[in-house]
Amino acid sequence: MRSTACRLGPAFLAGGILLTCTSNRAFAQAQGSETITTTAEAVITRLNGPVTFDGVMDEAVWNEITPLPLIQYEPNTGSPITEATVVRLGYDDEFVYLAVRCDDSSGITETTFRRDNWTSSDDQVALMLDTFNDYESGKAFVLYASGARIDAELANDGRSMSDVNTDWNGFWDGKVSRDEGGWSAEIRVPISTLRFQPGPDGKTTMGLIFYRYVARTTELQIFPEIPPNWGFWSFLKPSKSERVTFDGLKQVKPLYVSPYVIGGLGQNFDLNEAETEYIRSDDPTYDVGFDLKYSLSSNMTLDLTVNTDFAQVEADNQQVNLTRFSLFFPEKRQFFLERTSNFDFGFGDDDRVFYSRRIGLEDGQQVALLGGGRVVGRTGGWDIGLLSIQSARQDGIPSRNASVVRLKRRVLNNNSYAGGIATSRIDEDGNYNIAFGADAVVNVWSDDYVGLAWAQTHESDAGAVAPDLEASRIRLFAQRPREVGVGYDVALSRAGANYDPGLGFQSRSDFFHVSAKASYGVRPGEQSVVQRHFLTAENDVYFRNVDGSLETSETELEYEISTKTGYTARASGTFVYEDLTEGFDLSDDAGIPAGTYRFGSGGVYLETPTGNKVMTELELGGGTFYDGTVASVSLSPRVSVSSNLLLSGSYAYNRIRFADRDESFDAHLVSGRLDVMMNTKLSVAAFVQYSSSGNVLLSNVRFRFNPREGNDFYLVYNEGFNTNRLSSMPQLPVSSSRVVVAKYTHTFRFE
Repeated sequence: MRSTACRLGPAFLAGGILLTCTSNRAFAQAQGSETITTTAEAVITRLNGPVTFDGVMDEAVWNEITPLPLIQYEPNTGSPITEATVVRLGYDDEFVYLAVRCDDSSGITETTFRRDNWTSSDDQVALMLDTFNDYESGKAFVLYASGARIDAELANDGRSMSDVNTDWNGFWDGKVSRDEGGWSAEIRVPISTLRFQPGPDGKTTMGLIFYRYVARTTELQIFPEIPPNWGFWSFLKPSKSERVTFDGLKQVKPLYVSPYVIGGLGQNFDLNEAETEYIRSDDPTYDVGFDLKYSLSSNMTLDLTVNTDFAQVEADNQQVNLTRFSLFFPEKRQFFLERTSNFDFGFGDDDRVFYSRRIGLEDGQQVALLGGGRVVGRTGGWDIGLLSIQSARQDGIPSRNASVVRLKRRVLNNNSYAGGIATSRIDEDGNYNIAFGADAVVNVWSDDYVGLAWAQTHESDAGAVAPDLEASRIRLFAQRPREVGVGYDVALSRAGANYDPGLGFQSRSDFFHVSAKASYGVRPGEQSVVQRHFLTAENDVYFRNVDGSLETSETELEYEISTKTGYTARASGTFVYEDLTEGFDLSDDAGIPAGTYRFGSGGVYLETPTGNKVMTELELGGGTFYDGTVASVSLSPRVSVSSNLLLSGSYAYNRIRFADRDESFDAHLVSGRLDVMMNTKLSVAAFVQYSSSGNVLLSNVRFRFNPREGNDFYLVYNEGFNTNRLSSMPQLPVSSSRVVVAKYTHTFRFE
């Protein structure tokens, strides 16, 4: 249980903040009590004077607010901070303000102006608010010393890396200023951006976390005091945030209308009817559409879209697939990202009932979206996610409607919930796929959780809907997601042969899965140069439902060590049993035949400090691979020439040999990125990717002018190149396709 507030004494009052004694929340949660309402530890009152938003905390009103008390999170947990920091928080009718003064006479580290480039390479400050006071979600607003901004949404109490979504963008501003003694920052968040749930007495309780990071020394200062026990995101864990109360926070329900206009030229190269040459065809395009965002209440948002376009979205990173399963790509399209955790319904790893990339994308090709809407938020204790999108008829693909309903409600205590989901995909020919399910996660004691999830699917040609084990997926798990001390994760899961979530992601079918993971982490303390030791052992076993035979068994051992100066090293070994009833291809020249295989491999990984101007990640691996051998190397350097110029790239090589079958497979994956950033509003990003296994060379150049949030001008150039032109006759053209597109979006706000 935290003790920060009690150390400050029973009353710590100065205009903006009143801190009282620590609540009994931790004890109540440990006892598995009903959802608790505690007296907030900090009361944040309204600013009683004007604030000039300029990045300097020099207004008289700030002197009336006592700074937050900070403590080291890393490298020496619980020690006093070494660089002086003054943090004050306040609000008025329109905004929540954070003002920070960061003393640093030894050198400020700033490497980028790039938006949403959240790394530990730059000096930065951040505000995280658990706006719904649900102990599991939050919004983070991060401001670099350069003025670059990062925003993110947190879900599931930040228990895994995927629970932090940095692709979400909200409406807010940040300003910085520098002088000889350090730098200052102000963050201004519109109240309408926060989506909060006021109490019946007009008071609104939220969770609060603040941090300052000094890249030169890797020092992370934090309020409140949080131990680094739960993995990387422990310092932003909503359940450990300080409860604060805003008195008289006004509900604001603005209407944002964002029309866009787009124009461009596409060029394709198609084989003529005689199949003697490729003919270029030009396809000029122009279009208009709009998005609308309206706050139905302070905690419920309606989004509508008409003729949706995602031309400005970055291209997916190429991946080399050495398995027989589909690859998972993250969602990057803004329309689907706000409060995306409201739609989460998973079965471990990437398997899930709803996967938004099933909408508007068919086999990697974009399908036009005519329009749709979504509602996300909280009402009456329920987390709600509603979505419906209609796609256009295109290239032989019928028009389809995709809809989702997701409900969750806290039960028993603040970190437990129960809920349900329903999805449908219906095309204009009357074909449909539906899925429905229920799930629950219960925090039974301290950091121990148990959970159950069940879902069933149904196709249009499957007759009447009835309970059907073969069309269902079920998972039962117990876990303690700790990275200091002992952690564990055990699960049982089954998927029937006919389970097929049409709007979801499912890597394999018709199996029974047993998994077990144990971990142990140690932090040696202030006297050691080592930050952390972490050891894990994991085993996954898959059985076939049809006869109970063993299909896959994979055991992995891993040891990781990190230093207080920012180095990380990892060593791992993997041992695999595979019984393949069907073979699969790696390429046209190599594949894996059906059969039984036992093989193993090992690898090492090294990461240099990310706060350095030049840093890199290096990974080496090798061993046996089915009936052959594999060797791999991966190198990902990054060079920060200045805050205006950032160079990064990666090279990965997989060398596979099957000597007995005289087959081989070589996969080179190369990418390079150049970011030229005149300032935080004007930038050019050039990205090139090459995959030898896919014979693909892709280039993407994006010019962006972003004078303020919601107003954007993009000029985008995409081109694909044929890297194996002599593989067919007639010879392939140099370019497979190219597109030049200009898009302008302007957001209007109405109240």
